[in-house]
Amino acid sequence: MSFQAPKGVSEYVPPRSALFGRARDAFAQSAARACYAGIETAVFEDTSLFVRGVGESSDVVSKEMYSFESRGGDRITLRPEFTAGVLRAVLEHNLHKGPLPVKVFTSGPAFRYERPQAGRYRQFYQFDLEAIGTEDPAVDAETIAVAYDAYTSLGLRQFTLLLNTLGDKNCRPAYRAALQEFLRGLDLDPDTRARIEINPLRVLDDKRPEVRAQTAAAPVITDYLCGDCKAHHDTVRALLTSLAIPFTDAPRLVRGLDYYMRTTYEFDHALLGAQSGIGGGGRYDGLSEDIGGPPLPGIGFAVGLDRIVLAVEAEQGAPAAQAATGCQVFGLPLGAEAVTDVLALVTSLRRAGVHADLAFGGRGLKGAMKAADRSGARFAVIIGADEREAASVRIRDLSNGEQQDVPATSATDWLLEKLGPAPE
Repeated sequence: MSFQAPKGVSEYVPPRSALFGRARDAFAQSAARACYAGIETAVFEDTSLFVRGVGESSDVVSKEMYSFESRGGDRITLRPEFTAGVLRAVLEHNLHKGPLPVKVFTSGPAFRYERPQAGRYRQFYQFDLEAIGTEDPAVDAETIAVAYDAYTSLGLRQFTLLLNTLGDKNCRPAYRAALQEFLRGLDLDPDTRARIEINPLRVLDDKRPEVRAQTAAAPVITDYLCGDCKAHHDTVRALLTSLAIPFTDAPRLVRGLDYYMRTTYEFDHALLGAQSGIGGGGRYDGLSEDIGGPPLPGIGFAVGLDRIVLAVEAEQGAPAAQAATGCQVFGLPLGAEAVTDVLALVTSLRRAGVHADLAFGGRGLKGAMKAADRSGARFAVIIGADEREAASVRIRDLSNGEQQDVPATSATDWLLEKLGPAPE
């Protein structure tokens, strides 16, 4: 075949797709337990939504967006991130006029034109969670706890939570001025020097070693916080401590989007090298006004599902082939006449919540047993001429080779009892 996926697109096929699904589901389940509701939003938006919301000085807007003109002459952009689009949807559908905060989550692909490398793609996948409509620092801690619990449920252990605050419109101007004065004295390239005048915090987010070395002694926001921002940050820190969520204070942490203020955080994984960030977020209390909405505080996070897959593989190894389906029972019809009986039994098991499959194509016993072994199932159910005549099912435990004949009328119940609770 002459076609391949476009450069920089992350794709998942079995068995790795099962790990991807497990990562996404871990976050969805953690969010649902905290009473966040699912939401689905547009994959493309009016370009100005991201220009006004994400910020012209960000790399996302200035260098990385996939933008084009529609046939109707509209400027359209494939979403490079979720928050602006989710907030637009909340405002458009008047969710903010109901009970607050509005607590929602979503997931799917996002798009940025970047140099492809491990953990950094042009089409990538994120899980996104937002809590809109409250300034309460308890919801800041809640969003962090939802993410933390999802990471740990996946068995991840080698990750670190970095925590900072970026102040607000009252105290950030003084810090901005001090930071600009410091940065203007450095030996930086023209593009970076221009960024100093637009949004100097972006310079602190520069990942180049030579820039990081020069900015190591830059002033930190925590020395410039107003009383309200300091109290907010201290409360978030105390709440995380009370939840036994370890964190590291990172006074130079700056997220890559312009709308962040106050609480800002990032999860880094120790085994992923340069692309160590596996998720992060923060508060964006002015974003609603930036995109033409009413004053509406908010906080949320996005996690990179691609990097979470890499992190799980780094800690636990690649998934086994049978993990792709989670198959528990595999049916073997011996002869065309037995297909009806095996399909009926397999369907009965599926309706009871069991993951069940069967051999297709009229295979003999040897070939069908190879397929059963490859499936990873615990039990094989065999029906041939002898079993049909005796109205029974031969059930083989594939873990030890033991087998026994069970009446066909009770085979489903027998297997359900042996398998225990159905998988989620």
